[in-house]
Amino acid sequence: MSNLSRRKVLTLGAALGLVGAAGTSDAWAWSPKGSVAGTGTGTDPEYVWDDEVDRLLVSLIENGQVPAVNTAMASWVNNNDPLPTGFPADLTAYLRKVNTLPSWADQAKLARAADFNRRKDTYLFLLYGLGSGIMSTVIPREARSVYWSAGGADMKDRAAKTFTFGYDLAQLKGFEPSGQFVVTANKTRLVHAAVRHLLPQSPHWTSGADQDIPISNADILVTFHSLGTYVRRKLLDWKVPFPAADQDAFLHSWQVALHLLGVRDEYIPKSWADAEEQSRQVLTPILAPTTEGIELAEDLLSLPSQVDLGVTRGFLNEFVRYVLSDEIGDWLGLKRDPGAQTLIRTVWPAFIKFREGLSPVAPGAFYMFDQFVRALAMAFLNNGSSGTTTPIVIPTGNRPSS
Repeated sequence: MSNLSRRKVLTLGAALGLVGAAGTSDAWAWSPKGSVAGTGTGTDPEYVWDDEVDRLLVSLIENGQVPAVNTAMASWVNNNDPLPTGFPADLTAYLRKVNTLPSWADQAKLARAADFNRRKDTYLFLLYGLGSGIMSTVIPREARSVYWSAGGADMKDRAAKTFTFGYDLAQLKGFEPSGQFVVTANKTRLVHAAVRHLLPQSPHWTSGADQDIPISNADILVTFHSLGTYVRRKLLDWKVPFPAADQDAFLHSWQVALHLLGVRDEYIPKSWADAEEQSRQVLTPILAPTTEGIELAEDLLSLPSQVDLGVTRGFLNEFVRYVLSDEIGDWLGLKRDPGAQTLIRTVWPAFIKFREGLSPVAPGAFYMFDQFVRALAMAFLNNGSSGTTTPIVIPTGNRPSS
């Protein structure tokens, strides 16, 4: 049975209430009243993919057109760049429809979010890198999908491309014509469609998967909560000044990002309260270790060693435990370092207070923490090179030998 015909069966099964067909027994309970659309069908996002672009990528892959598309795509960078002349006509027609902001996008909020990202970049680099990045390895579906896809064989490159998405999202003019995020999001959407076609052809992925087709709308929402929702919660936990207007703008940037990635508006939370409610349903209950995730976490935590961070691996392990939890640290087998644990848990709160002007006294390890966070960002930015990001390309296969 082809991916698309199997998808029709699954969608019918969902409509009939046969939710166990894809390995889940929990009905979708989040109300579309809490979405930016304010209404919806109530269909479980577990059974919603991105049909038009999925069909398009099947055609591009099977006709051997992806290498030429990747070559043409290299010149397509800024939001106001014309679509490359080297694109097939059907790809161009599709992108003309989606390569734009939704009608409900608020440029003032997006500009405020970008300014917030600039002001809080120290915390964001750390939380996205050691927090969200490592959390992704204990999201079973995400860990398995990343590991068995082409990117899983080169986590240095995979991490750099993921960082490109976050870097372009956070740029001061990322959503404006001279910015790059709208293009980056659409390139990522093409990659997702390719992976949805390719991964079901991997016997390694299918042998452990609890779904027939990866990267549903539900899976993308899970990733959002491991990023935006998690980061907001940690900033509040750390008592970083975070005015309501900044929180609203930060959410709005993610709302627009989700829309650009193909998530239906009826699933995109309209407020942080709605986001937290959705996160409690789709993210919190599923966190668990996997063989693939443990290996990915080790690969990710080895990347900073290629850039001089001025800290030990034990320090990295303890920071992961600090920003996530000891339970996750134990799942991943992160060795303890009591000295680093004490340093982080006593100095980091003082570091935040001084940076935010809440304390006139700089902690003794201020410079070390400041340089650590910035060096950590550089470890993922274009494989350690400053000033540029790693191009996003469409894959043509899975992890080698898979």
